[in-house]
Amino acid sequence: MQNDILLKHLSTIVDPELGVDIVELGMVKDISFVESTVVIKLALTIAECPMRNQIETEIKRKLLLMENVDTVEIEVTAMSKKDRSSVMEKARKKARDNAPETKIDPQTRVIAIGSGKGGVGKSTISTNIALGLEKQGYKTGLLDADIWGFSIPRLLGIKARLEADDEKNIIPYKKGNLEVVSTGLITEDEDTALMWRGLMLSKALEQFLSDVSWSKLDYLIIDLPPGTGDIQMALGRLLPQAELIVVTTPQVTAQKVATRVADMAKRSFIPLLGVIENMSYFETNTGEKYEIFGKGGGEKLAEQFAIPLLMKIPLSEDTTTEADKGIPLIQQEKDTPTKSSLNELINKITSALPPIIDETCTGRIAKVFEELSK
Repeated sequence: MQNDILLKHLSTIVDPELGVDIVELGMVKDISFVESTVVIKLALTIAECPMRNQIETEIKRKLLLMENVDTVEIEVTAMSKKDRSSVMEKARKKARDNAPETKIDPQTRVIAIGSGKGGVGKSTISTNIALGLEKQGYKTGLLDADIWGFSIPRLLGIKARLEADDEKNIIPYKKGNLEVVSTGLITEDEDTALMWRGLMLSKALEQFLSDVSWSKLDYLIIDLPPGTGDIQMALGRLLPQAELIVVTTPQVTAQKVATRVADMAKRSFIPLLGVIENMSYFETNTGEKYEIFGKGGGEKLAEQFAIPLLMKIPLSEDTTTEADKGIPLIQQEKDTPTKSSLNELINKITSALPPIIDETCTGRIAKVFEELSK
């Protein structure tokens, strides 16, 4: 495997305080790949860097998502005084010359939910993941980037329309710690067809990220449109910290289509967080299970790209009626196999992708200098 490909993936790991990736900061001193093992020499700003474990975890997690990588070994050293000065110089230049393109905080975990085709439950899963994260106390954003086929407002039972503040920025719809933006909250009603061409779609995504008064979010869930079009290609450019979860069904034909989305992410250097197999089977109230859509699609997709199969989500009785009323699956009173699997999925996501802590290495240096100046 070529080193430039490995470095490209490492460049998606951004120092949350400085907004600069670890490759540009010069933290990756050397990298090699031999027989499925990646060896990295990593230089941190200070030896007792509080971000060490997090940075190492991020490096291993992202590289192990790549094909043909089974082991990641990290040799940690401390930067010299000259290297630290260079880091701060690069950070200052980055902040001066490259103003943020979006209002999404660098510390926000961005999870895009994609699928190869429509009808696999991608929007439903996006909605329930966002609600589950909010339920756990995280400040969460839900962006309905399925510009043509918006469905988030109906899934949440929202009938309000978005407004703008004095600076003409869009104010997200807020419910507790959840913030929601969708074209369905801008159009006159949900039956209005949006007849926009491709470039307008990517521009709409850019505006939703730059012209919306998002709070400082822990997580941003993006419900992508099906396929591999303009919005998907714009994602990596606008949000370099974004990671992708691919939704498929057990059918092999659906899995084959979903393969294109995973391949698009790979080519765009967007890390693949894992696969969700939706509608894996139908389970009755008496516990009987029927594989009405076949089986094996999720496993095959996960195996093909060497990524985790995060969850198999079943269909359950008595859930559709409540959902049609705008009551999301995860908020329904009755405990069902579907609800249980969604809760387990959310726990897996927060475990694999925990919120970024506020205290960084450079933050620790600043605190030391502040204490010494007193």
